[in-house]
Amino acid sequence: MRDVIVQWLTELTQPFWNSSLSIDQFVTALQETFHMVCFSLLFGGIWGFIQGIVLLVTRPNGILPNRFIYHLLNPIVNALRSLPFIILLIAVIPLTKFLVGSSIGTWAAIVPLTIYIGPYMGRLIETSLLEVNEGIIESAQAMGASPFQIIFKFILPEARSSLILNLTTATISLIGATAMAGAVGAGGIGDLAISYGYQRFDTSVVILTVIILLLLVQFIQMLGDWLSKLR
Repeated sequence: MRDVIVQWLTELTQPFWNSSLSIDQFVTALQETFHMVCFSLLFGGIWGFIQGIVLLVTRPNGILPNRFIYHLLNPIVNALRSLPFIILLIAVIPLTKFLVGSSIGTWAAIVPLTIYIGPYMGRLIETSLLEVNEGIIESAQAMGASPFQIIFKFILPEARSSLILNLTTATISLIGATAMAGAVGAGGIGDLAISYGYQRFDTSVVILTVIILLLLVQFIQMLGDWLSKLR
């Protein structure tokens, strides 16, 4: 399938493509970008979901208030969110080497990307859940629902549309971070833009990279908007 796509794109772009970059390299970079986004979104989403739920239920007026846990987790989330990704990328190199055995490559980039997107998603998830009307929670408590039931049968279904839109925003931010990860040899579209577009002064590669990222972001935003309206 991949060879067919490469051949089709090569024939399509042959009349006007004069870059030193081959279509095969470009398709490989796209695969690396999707790889980084999907796995980082999966791991970061699990982490962020747990953070968002814990922050919601342990806050002072939450379902299970716990000042110690809330005041411990809240500043950690804020601290990780405040770090620029490029600094975080460098700061966690020892951890990345420990986990994957290298600080260069697609898998190596997934570690800082997960650490970057997890707290960001956690805060967005918390915000979405806080938008749920308190009357719904009070009604659930009056019916004798357990904290687990209140979260998963009342709060999450009510916050569904907001959650999807916020997760869409997080995904788009993650795509931007994967492009930035190319600065340290993570691979993907960002690496092509830097290695071929910037360092070799190949304007066509930069333009193509920008167009692809714009189309990808537009598609994800449209998909998120559509899913948020489904009932």
